[in-house]
Amino acid sequence: MTLVVATFYKFVQFPDFAEKQTALLSYCQAHNVRGTILLAAEGINGTIAASRHAIEAVFTYLHSDPRLADLEYKESYTDSFPFDRMKVRLKKEIVTLGVSDVNPSDRVGTYISPQDWNALISDPNVIVIDTRNNYEVDIGTFKGAQNPQTRSFRQFPDYIHHNLDPTQHKKVALFCTGGIRCEKASSFMLAQGFQEVYHLKGGILKYLEEIPPEESLWQGECFVFDHRVAVQHGLEPGTYEMCRRCGHPISEEDKASPEYEAGMCCPHCGGGVMA
Repeated sequence: MTLVVATFYKFVQFPDFAEKQTALLSYCQAHNVRGTILLAAEGINGTIAASRHAIEAVFTYLHSDPRLADLEYKESYTDSFPFDRMKVRLKKEIVTLGVSDVNPSDRVGTYISPQDWNALISDPNVIVIDTRNNYEVDIGTFKGAQNPQTRSFRQFPDYIHHNLDPTQHKKVALFCTGGIRCEKASSFMLAQGFQEVYHLKGGILKYLEEIPPEESLWQGECFVFDHRVAVQHGLEPGTYEMCRRCGHPISEEDKASPEYEAGMCCPHCGGGVMA
């Protein structure tokens, strides 16, 4: 049976988030939904998988809260559950930047549709930044994008402070997997004085879903945080596997390395476990 994988998030004032945990977990479990949903005072963020009927039921349930009435989700498909169980976790942030005065529900950058993204990042006056972590960038990114070389999103503010100047870098374009990190990063950058901050609406996943390969500026595959490891254009399954020891994506080239041992270690293990 084909299962729907739904990814979603929304920055919204959610002071009573802790009260929602138990009922939401029970509802998802009753509908045989698996995945992870994060709740925080700044909103909701999740990836879940189930039958189409169950996914629609969960979003009907979520939409019953007026603050989440317009919550959207992106779909991809799989033949087996990419998650082992259902978790609903309480967090300080739904995506951890570690900067307390950033409020994406109040102010974010300008959304750019997948159809308009190529023109924006082809502009030589635009600085294009991949807001994801280094191990994600390693397997795919947009042509010409800067890699901040971060091991966690918490390191992104330091990268900006040391490498960009709002008086010199007038136009900045940000992107990430599904949109949540670049949306929060755009809010942070606006607070730092950057004037024109753009971010890819729906993230890389929406771009790969809507832009045909022959028109694409994407190079490689897109890392995803489930058993699929990576996806390609059309959100088709990718070619990477996951190292059980360090959590780094493994390519066929990695498997040919003398440092690779199936189920034990890979050439990336020397760098330590990912943050």
